[in-house]
Amino acid sequence: MTVQSQPSWRWIDRPAHRLWLVERANDLFAFFDHAARNPLGGFLELDDDGRPLAIGADGGALPGRPLHITTRMVHAFGIAALLGRPGADDMVDIGMNFLWNGHRDRQHGGYHWGVGYGALTDPSKQAYGHAHVLLAGATAKAAGHPDADRLIADVTDVLRRHFWEDRHGAVAEEFTADWQPIGSYRGQNSNMHLTESLMAAFEVTGDGLYLDMARRIAELIIAKHAAANAWRLPEHFDPDWTVLPDYVGNPMFKPFGSTPGHWLEWARLLLQLWQLGGRTVDWLPDAARRLFALAISEGWNHERGGFYYTIDWAGQPSIADRFWWPCCEGIGAAAFLADIDGDPLYEEWYRRIWNFAASRLIDRRNGAWIPQIDEHDRPKTDPFFGKPDIYHSVQCCLIPLLPTTGSIVHGLVHTGLKI
Repeated sequence: MTVQSQPSWRWIDRPAHRLWLVERANDLFAFFDHAARNPLGGFLELDDDGRPLAIGADGGALPGRPLHITTRMVHAFGIAALLGRPGADDMVDIGMNFLWNGHRDRQHGGYHWGVGYGALTDPSKQAYGHAHVLLAGATAKAAGHPDADRLIADVTDVLRRHFWEDRHGAVAEEFTADWQPIGSYRGQNSNMHLTESLMAAFEVTGDGLYLDMARRIAELIIAKHAAANAWRLPEHFDPDWTVLPDYVGNPMFKPFGSTPGHWLEWARLLLQLWQLGGRTVDWLPDAARRLFALAISEGWNHERGGFYYTIDWAGQPSIADRFWWPCCEGIGAAAFLADIDGDPLYEEWYRRIWNFAASRLIDRRNGAWIPQIDEHDRPKTDPFFGKPDIYHSVQCCLIPLLPTTGSIVHGLVHTGLKI
């Protein structure tokens, strides 16, 4: 897979590339649009062919709806509504209704992680999920949904009362339905996604509290812990935010070691935070460059392409499978850095990652993206099954098309998308 080593022009400046990105985003919207609608409320997860994922021995039972799927679909189709995609408003309505009437706990407040058919599949209250509720509310507000303000106000109150630990400048991880702590774990993943959501909330409300919270999380996770660990981002912590280097948890959300995809995700978020804060926090751009540099050095499979899922503390692959979402985050980070920094290195990597994704991850036959491949580039399952939600893949198609002064939503509202 060869690329121009010193690009003299950027793909994103070519109308044909911009059109190609829009086409890939539309392919994703089309794959998830009608097939993901659940007749009983909310959204379904889809198999490789775009049919509902089934559970149970007979293959006929429909699974419960996880909170992050509901919220990410609201976010994605809120973006689609801002793009002017017919039918997108209806998808946002479905998700917003199910968040308020399905996931929301009327008795204790907050939002349950898993909602089944007549019963909760997982009644816990998780920071990761609540971060995405705030993101859904912010995107829905930008798209003009009438219930967005009440959702933002409600989840902001829940985050501040139950999750936010001001002495640390970050959120606790998980509670029971009636707000009893579950374990003592603290995680960077949920806080990273909350940083994204806090910036989104700031963009649509103008409330500086959200931006202050985002800055504090970035200072704790990146300026303190990533910088002290040679930029191999620690993922797992105890209640005092001491690193737990040997922690092994859920392989999807809490695997052992460090996750290069998160280094890339943070690289873009740090630059967005720098822009939103008026470019006043000097350490943010340098940290973004360092995280990106380590990801392409240690995280990239230099023989076959793609980013390893996890890296151990010696910088070697721990889980060598390559997932779709780190490539998506790498594309977004490279686009931001190419625009802000201007070094041709970032354009080179923007092209390299897209070349890999186009040839190995975009499923031309069935639609959407293949989530996981093994060392021989063969599709693989566990921990991901079927076609995961639209969030990462549609964002990487749209981030390069919009200004680096904010989120996709901010760009669509204030400048629009030009082919």
